[in-house]
Amino acid sequence: MKVKPILITGCSSGIGRCVAEGLKARGYRVFATARKAEDVEALQAKGLESLPLDLNSTDSIRSAVDETLARTGGRLYGLFNNAGYGQPGAVEDLRREVLRAQFETNLFGMLELTNRVIPVMRAQGAGRIIQNSSLLGFVALPYRGAYNASKFALEGLTDTLRLELAGSGIHVSIIEPGPIKSRFRANAHAAYRQNIDPEHSAHRERYRGLERRLTKQGPAAPFTLPPEAVLKKVIHALESPRPKIRYPVTAPAHFFATLKRLLPHGALDWVLQQVAKGEHR
Repeated sequence: MKVKPILITGCSSGIGRCVAEGLKARGYRVFATARKAEDVEALQAKGLESLPLDLNSTDSIRSAVDETLARTGGRLYGLFNNAGYGQPGAVEDLRREVLRAQFETNLFGMLELTNRVIPVMRAQGAGRIIQNSSLLGFVALPYRGAYNASKFALEGLTDTLRLELAGSGIHVSIIEPGPIKSRFRANAHAAYRQNIDPEHSAHRERYRGLERRLTKQGPAAPFTLPPEAVLKKVIHALESPRPKIRYPVTAPAHFFATLKRLLPHGALDWVLQQVAKGEHR
């Protein structure tokens, strides 16, 4: 596979676009996907091969994979599952359909897409599957229950997949970014406004702080890094003969991974509560 084709989801902005452009510059044949037609057109204008892909639609997933394979002669070296969003809100304020929508995009669509490309990679005897998770895939913070749950589930499913693919030549890695400069907060704020009714919630006072954080100009958290920090980890996961199972990216991701290993559950809860209080002031 001289020119290695890779399919990337969620390339309209942020991490996805940065990784797509970075890998293209590195010599990969990048298929950069996005949900909206105008974003696909913008990616094509940047010189990327871009296709529509909506993780909430089986037909869209099938069409994107079929078109990618048609263009590559049935080959696919890598898949970077990057697309997703965060649904803010207290757990007791999450309606069933709101939680289901979070899982449809962040987990179920990712799984369906992944399962469509695994047979191709099996036939090649090689491939790289990279999942974009979060530090909230291994520790939980208040008012992120839907997102926490989707990323915890993503990590569990991915760990299982990695064990099941042992010996196939397909390597599976998880990226755990932490705070990265992107449109994540703006998209989360839109989901919050659409699905949460703060005025009729027992958490309405805390929601005021959450709204300030989501609408704050500039980085919302210390140690925020540009998306190029994720690109560096993706390159290692694609090119190393022994890619890592997990790639923490930012200082908070490394810090909380260490705390989770060392602290008793109660002590870790106390630390996470202090973090949350600081966010919502």
